[in-house]
Amino acid sequence: MIIKQLHKILFAALFLSMGLSGCKEEGIGEVDDIPGLGGDEWVQGPVDKWILDSLVTPYNISAKYKWDQFEFGNITKTLVPPDEAQVIPLLSTIKKAWTVPYVQEAGKVFYNKFSPKFFILSGSNEYNAEGSITLGTAEGGRKVVLFGVNYFKIKGMAGYDAARDSAFVKDWFLHTIHHEFGHILHQTVLYPVEFKAITKSLYQGGNWINWSDSDARRDGFVTAYSSLNFDEDFVEMIAMMLTEGKAGFDKIVNSIPEGTSPRGTTKAQAQASLRQKEAIVVAYYKNTWKIDFYSLQKRVRTSMNKLF
Repeated sequence: MIIKQLHKILFAALFLSMGLSGCKEEGIGEVDDIPGLGGDEWVQGPVDKWILDSLVTPYNISAKYKWDQFEFGNITKTLVPPDEAQVIPLLSTIKKAWTVPYVQEAGKVFYNKFSPKFFILSGSNEYNAEGSITLGTAEGGRKVVLFGVNYFKIKGMAGYDAARDSAFVKDWFLHTIHHEFGHILHQTVLYPVEFKAITKSLYQGGNWINWSDSDARRDGFVTAYSSLNFDEDFVEMIAMMLTEGKAGFDKIVNSIPEGTSPRGTTKAQAQASLRQKEAIVVAYYKNTWKIDFYSLQKRVRTSMNKLF
């Protein structure tokens, strides 16, 4: 079930150990013929050429769309390959609304140095036992996995519904990549420690799943998932500010209702917390990366408006 939560992103690493006993040794045949182990080949087509020309050559970023279950870590989950017709529109959208704005604002050297280098695409969603959906995962700033590729639609694609699909693309794919890139940046240079003090006593940990975004905002968190911990809070602020734009973020802050939250936070306190977090994000980008965040924000939103 999608729990009011296109922003509820789970990040997990699976370590699988196997103990073998009483095994009978048998030949496994030609290893090169096992799909996903390097022996499988295909004739390079238009999708491969687009990836080479648009991502690999200019930015040293590759994307894997041919199916390999072992790229997804948890082999017990049921997933399906992406429809190849979806690959170029999806990657082109990510390029327009993430790559190009950063390159224009911060330069190609910055972007090529810090951007993840490998995208893995799954056609279906990954559902979790407690009811959430995994939007994406990241491994050490190198590989990003994106789920739900077969549900992706933008203007000009068959079946596109502006009201439904624009929000889905913004909240699912673009939010995820901006979130993940935020992790890469703060893991390279940590954000100011003052950020941790703003809503220090209100983080929910694993209980974030029981909150809605509107509940979380009453306590000064931009999404429910941002209440998991400091790091997720910081990158959720980045992702929401960029994908919502200045007007959208202001609307979120201004929409906090009158009264006091169940945890004792007033409207004024919640709004002040979000504004303090906003100021720290903006200062972090300027002081650490020499990036004008509001200019970057405008570039991202301008590109998104053309897509939807």
